[in-house]
Amino acid sequence: MLSALIWIPILGVLLIGFGVEPLIPSRARLVALLTVGSVFLLTIVLGTQFAVGDAGMQFAEHLVWIEPLGLTYELGVDGLSLPLIALNGLLTAIAIAGGEPSVNRPRLYFILLLLLNASVTAAFLAQNLLLFFLFYEIELIPLYLLIAIWGGANRGYAATKFLIYTAISGILILAAFLGLALLTGAPSFDYQVLLTQVLPLGQQFVLLGAILIGFGIKIPLVPFHTWLPDAHVEASTPISVLLAGVLLKLGTYGLLRFGLGLFPEAWAVLAPWLATWAAVSVLYGAFMAIAQTDMKKMVAYSSIAHMGYVLLAAAAATPLSLLASVCQMVSHGLIAAMLFLLVGVVYQKTGTRNLEALRGLLNPERGLPLIGSLMIIGVMASSGIPGMVGFISEFLVFRGSFPIFPVQTLLCMVGTGLTAVYFLLLVNRAFFGRLSESAENLPPVSWNDRAPAMLLAALIVVLGLQPNWLVHYSETTTKTLISDRLAIAQASVVVKQVVAKQTLKAEIME
Repeated sequence: MLSALIWIPILGVLLIGFGVEPLIPSRARLVALLTVGSVFLLTIVLGTQFAVGDAGMQFAEHLVWIEPLGLTYELGVDGLSLPLIALNGLLTAIAIAGGEPSVNRPRLYFILLLLLNASVTAAFLAQNLLLFFLFYEIELIPLYLLIAIWGGANRGYAATKFLIYTAISGILILAAFLGLALLTGAPSFDYQVLLTQVLPLGQQFVLLGAILIGFGIKIPLVPFHTWLPDAHVEASTPISVLLAGVLLKLGTYGLLRFGLGLFPEAWAVLAPWLATWAAVSVLYGAFMAIAQTDMKKMVAYSSIAHMGYVLLAAAAATPLSLLASVCQMVSHGLIAAMLFLLVGVVYQKTGTRNLEALRGLLNPERGLPLIGSLMIIGVMASSGIPGMVGFISEFLVFRGSFPIFPVQTLLCMVGTGLTAVYFLLLVNRAFFGRLSESAENLPPVSWNDRAPAMLLAALIVVLGLQPNWLVHYSETTTKTLISDRLAIAQASVVVKQVVAKQTLKAEIME
């Protein structure tokens, strides 16, 4: 079943590439939508068969691939990866369905979207470190092309900057993986095998440092964030949806899976610094968002701020905070995707995203009242208003992190207040007041524009009212991640005590 999640999109790529007439873009879109829809339905079936009380890898698949390199085709899913795989399928379907009806070079466009979906899913499923790195690198190729070909006027610069940053991220991650295997002497790069290995604290610091910077670029965290606003501004709306909703989660997933999981002792020592790093990212992203006049760039900086909450929760490393980190990843994916969709509709109908040029879009007669209403819902969710999924995830983050890092948590709570400030500026400037001249005689909003945002708004409200549906699959996994972390740390302490005793005994004998 896990391989099907990867290879069904590949079959869709082959069908679009060789079986769809090049002059009929609607057929290419239909094939892509049916393909991703099938993957999403399969993910739902997977969820119904998922054993919630089992914290181990489920539906595991193993196939020897390149044995001398330690590379195996090893797949598995648990409560950390399953919600992200479902999010990937949902947002890819929305990106395909909610895109422009006519897109240039449609076959290549939808082929790249399917390749992106397959590679991201495979990265979440990979249980071999080299296999994860392989798919982590593959996903940047279609995303680079999607920005470089279908982006805005400055797309070449933004795409190249994204490629360079992500390539550096991959180099650091690969170096950490190779160093881990070399220093432990493990026979393979299988995650479960490496999880049992214990390294000296100094070596853990070096390898964890590479992991933190590598995945910190992907998240992105300050000061490695500068590629993200450029990429969002130049990318088309569907690509911004996937970039904010799914691609950034590869970074936070990597920190939890490979940073906390493989280097527990070093993580515990660095945790106060990581929490401070999270607070800096939250506050910097919030203040930068306040200073923006471009709606899309404002939402992009809000993503930088909200991804800092995930790092704060991961640094605290309590069962509740780790559960909160998964919730925050999912909730941010839904909210950011909705906001980018709505900003895209505003830009498509008015021809501008400049807050200084827009006024009164909530006008019921000549404006965009439904889009404005949905935007208010998205803004409320991002600001942590109760009754929405953003409140649940942020409350869990703060509740789980405050006992460990009270100062950093309070600073991040200030960031939540600033979220309300910059999004209220956005709503007040663009949607209230007298309708501006640039927004008069707007074209009608089709159901293709409304439906994706309405679906996401419904999910945001439903999961906010019934959060158990969000945490149900992840609770056991996050609890076990903590217990495994403590067990490894304790085992390391025992080994050090034994070595110390043997050294002392040898000195006495001498």
